[in-house]
Amino acid sequence: MSRSQTNDLLTERIIGFAIEVHQQLGPGLLESAYEECLCYELKQNGLNFRRQVPLPVVYKAVRLDCGYRSDVVVEERVIWN
Repeated sequence: MSRSQTNDLLTERIIGFAIEVHQQLGPGLLESAYEECLCYELKQNGLNFRRQVPLPVVYKAVRLDCGYRSDVVVEERVIWN
């Protein structure tokens, strides 16, 4: 299986977990609640992830911390914002 196919399968799994979370919680909650539940699903399914990962901006070869963050990075390959 190619890396692209592996990434596609991982992305499909993550989307499935996100749909499950939304079906269970419904609309209208704060983003933090959905993120917490998604991370619960990721953990229950044995996926490695990091939350609120700093995402610097590189401007003219200078790395700047502008306060951007990725909500969740899964398996060091998929970013969920």
